[in-house]
Amino acid sequence: MRTFSPRPTDIERMWYVVDADGVVLGRLASRVAHVLRGKHKPIYAPHADVGDHVIVINAAGVRLTGSKGAQSLAYRHSGFPGGLKSVPFARLLAESPERLVERAVRGMLPKNSLGRDMLRKLKVYPGSEHPHAAQTPLPLPDHLSS
Repeated sequence: MRTFSPRPTDIERMWYVVDADGVVLGRLASRVAHVLRGKHKPIYAPHADVGDHVIVINAAGVRLTGSKGAQSLAYRHSGFPGGLKSVPFARLLAESPERLVERAVRGMLPKNSLGRDMLRKLKVYPGSEHPHAAQTPLPLPDHLSS
């Protein structure tokens, strides 16, 4: 028997919507990364992008456990000497919650061009409205994220 390698014609992409209101950030990110990679599909291959599109709504309602809001910092660098900026998670959650969720999911994806392609299929919105109604997204079932 030969090893199966998915071709682009074998991949069927679904659209899922996830409500992040009251969900712990890390649990949400691991669930979303699992679907973006396509690990829930029988045709999963680590070298191919077989995952689905995920829309995260109500990102402003995501929950941080413990004292992560005050103690954990999000770093970014401008590329210039002395250009390191740090922002507490609580402030990032208040100002741009979509960036906090994208950052958590990005950390759980591969650190290469394949991971960047997977991250393009993630859409995050701070409120409950999203412009992807034409794609008829389904609610993400619980069994897809285990």
